[in-house]
Amino acid sequence: MKKVLVISTSLRPESNSALLAEAFARGAAEAGHEVETVSLRGKKIGFCTGCLVCQKTQACVIHDDAPEIVQKMKTSDIVAFATPVYYYEMSGQMKTLLDRANPLFPSDYAFRDIYLLASAADDSERAVDGALQGLEGWVSCFEKCRVAGVLRGVGVTAPDEVRAKPALLDAARNMGKQS
Repeated sequence: MKKVLVISTSLRPESNSALLAEAFARGAAEAGHEVETVSLRGKKIGFCTGCLVCQKTQACVIHDDAPEIVQKMKTSDIVAFATPVYYYEMSGQMKTLLDRANPLFPSDYAFRDIYLLASAADDSERAVDGALQGLEGWVSCFEKCRVAGVLRGVGVTAPDEVRAKPALLDAARNMGKQS
């Protein structure tokens, strides 16, 4: 059994990426893993100031919702990020959280497998490339982990539209099962 953290970074209710996150979490739970889902909706996460205090203390000096989420990341074996793709990149909320995860860099983090579940209005699978490249940049700073899987949920715009593409939801669920 692994500890799985699914982070939904969309702020929109009934978002397509949140539905992909739910499907991934369901699959991981079906595989017998301990699963927790965190939504950034309603959370206060400020920008990293670059003070680098966290490199010495492994704690952020900003008191908002990020440190609690980062601590959950640290102790999880698997972290799955679900993001809408805006302008061919991950959501700003996701990027801000990755920046705020800087206290993890010098720590003894548990995560080994990182997943990306992305939804995009564009029909091309290449629409997710920018988000993936950004996540790979973050992952490259953590030598013990890797990007273990990517789901490119393309061609969905309106909230809840991914439900009309059950193959995408099945793929997210199966990815969770195989995590």
